[in-house]
Amino acid sequence: MVNRLRKPERLSRKKIIEKLFAGGSRSFSIFPLRVVWLPVEELNVQASLLVSVSKRRFKRAVKRNRVKRQIREAYRLNKQPLLEALAEKDLRLALAFIYLSDELVDSTVIAEKMKIALVRIVEKVSAGQPAPSAE
Repeated sequence: MVNRLRKPERLSRKKIIEKLFAGGSRSFSIFPLRVVWLPVEELNVQASLLVSVSKRRFKRAVKRNRVKRQIREAYRLNKQPLLEALAEKDLRLALAFIYLSDELVDSTVIAEKMKIALVRIVEKVSAGQPAPSAE
């Protein structure tokens, strides 16, 4: 299967982003990442991704962009089990990964944390999260 991160897989709809951070979403932290996720019906893909790196943590855009690139790459390489679990449950998720550390971290560290985070999401989705009602 092709591991690509296409445009529809990137969360850009303001309404969904506001819902994601307004409340009712679930979240957990695996340092240096904070994961916020919410089942959403309005998406066209199984999972849509938002990556955030604070300007307070890294003043230089070069460093912020590097961290975002590392997070997107780690997600792209490890997303398959999540997508399979979501397809099985017929769910669609909005995901946000927020970088918490003040220091740059190696890509392998981010990849390991991403694997753990995605496995945890799969466990919570499979553990009987109520499916959104079809209204």
